[in-house]
Amino acid sequence: MKTLYKIFFCTLLFISFKLSAQIDTLNYIKQFEINKAQYINQPFSKLLNDMTQMQPMSVWSIDSHKNRYLIYFTRFMFCEMDESFSSNVNLTISWQTPLQSSETEYYDNKNDFFFTNDERNYYGSKIIKDIKVYK
Repeated sequence: MKTLYKIFFCTLLFISFKLSAQIDTLNYIKQFEINKAQYINQPFSKLLNDMTQMQPMSVWSIDSHKNRYLIYFTRFMFCEMDESFSSNVNLTISWQTPLQSSETEYYDNKNDFFFTNDERNYYGSKIIKDIKVYK
């Protein structure tokens, strides 16, 4: 019975640490949305450079329903790829000029949606139109 209590306690402790980390991540990333006036009409690299505590872990391009060859929004996620997307903190950037889906697909296929230096270099020069953060 004591072993069962220990397992239950450890599980509860793990879940509370996980929830706390997600709230901290959300609060940290939310600050960039609150201060988005500093980043609108600026290159994405400025936002990335200001993210000193954490960087996106994965990147997902969202094509347009009207034109599947254009990307108006990109979603940057701040969790491991094996974690649930429903509990993930998302930073969605809308771009001043739509991106070509063929270019973003190249990086998606090359790096399996992970945010690497390749993506940092590609997205870094793109101009931000708007920023939204949600979980």
